[in-house]
Amino acid sequence: MIRDTELLDQLIDTISRFVRERLIPNEARLAEDDAVPPELLEEMKEMGLFGLSIPEEYGGLGLTMEEEALVAMEIGKTSPAFRSVFGTNNGIGAQGILIDGTPEQKAKYVPRLATGELLSSFCLTEPDSGSDAASLRTTAVRDGDHYVLNGTKRYITNGPEADVFTVMARTDPANKGAGGISAFIVDGDAPGLKRGPSDKKMGQKGAHTCDIIFEDCRVPAENIIGGEEGKGFKTAMKVLDRGRLHISAVCVGVAERLVEESLNYAIERKQFGVPLADHQLIQAMLADSKTEAYAGRTMVLDAARRKDDGENVSTLASCCKLFCAEMVGRVADRAVQVHGGAGYMAEYAVERFYRDVRLFRIYEGTTQIQQVVIARNMVREAN
Repeated sequence: MIRDTELLDQLIDTISRFVRERLIPNEARLAEDDAVPPELLEEMKEMGLFGLSIPEEYGGLGLTMEEEALVAMEIGKTSPAFRSVFGTNNGIGAQGILIDGTPEQKAKYVPRLATGELLSSFCLTEPDSGSDAASLRTTAVRDGDHYVLNGTKRYITNGPEADVFTVMARTDPANKGAGGISAFIVDGDAPGLKRGPSDKKMGQKGAHTCDIIFEDCRVPAENIIGGEEGKGFKTAMKVLDRGRLHISAVCVGVAERLVEESLNYAIERKQFGVPLADHQLIQAMLADSKTEAYAGRTMVLDAARRKDDGENVSTLASCCKLFCAEMVGRVADRAVQVHGGAGYMAEYAVERFYRDVRLFRIYEGTTQIQQVVIARNMVREAN
């Protein structure tokens, strides 16, 4: 749903220029320093990127799902680590509180998430539970007007820097399923919260992850999201549709950037006396990548519009995540192939993107989890 075409076009044009003029020229710096340049972080805050999907009443831009998808496609045309720093504030870091939080929780946290004053993080994955999230072992035991949290969370995006964490912990040890899990808002300076060293990753330099360790971490009882135990896992699931569509849109943006890089190189580089673009086997790779990127764009925008219309898009969101995450991997592989030996060199953007996009098939639910979700929903709807 696009509410005001003129305003949206202005926003997309502004973000597109920001990507071209500020972010793309700093991609190598981002990778080399393993950090988003501070001045760019401040510009992101000023542009409202930390509050894209947060309602205007809380200081955000209040984009619809379709509008957010179009913006995410533009942001996807640069290194994914730039998006990662503000992505959680728009996703599970704020949406869980917005959907199920108490009025007091919303008023305290959401406006500061929208401006980027607070950097958020989401703690679900553990050393022994990833895709099987309902089997998590972190515990939260009631002690007067506090809960005491113990456990370790793993691969937590923004973990080294986050000011506030949304933490899934088991409040009912007798309930081994999702119903025994509650969601907590934990401040980054809470006593008993410790951060492990930053992880060394294959790609996405500048997007930091680490273990978050809770050792008798005391959290006020008023910080349980929604003020009620046993709702945490359901809260997380409610925001997955939006998160999966957002990541799918980012994958489309990256794919479109890679198509552009491949086409430009193929036109400029000569082999056998003619441009690479004149060779049919190169043309086939360019055509396949263009086609798949277009298919991904069409899928995401259709699902986004349906979500804005109030449809249940759980299956479609998983279809988008499954296709787009796999698609951008194929496009990245072809981009390296089109570049030949140059594509294996760090001085070319396609080498970095080849490593960066591998993560898309893993987070927000692996490809295999999307397959399970899609098939289960199909069977459920048929019976």
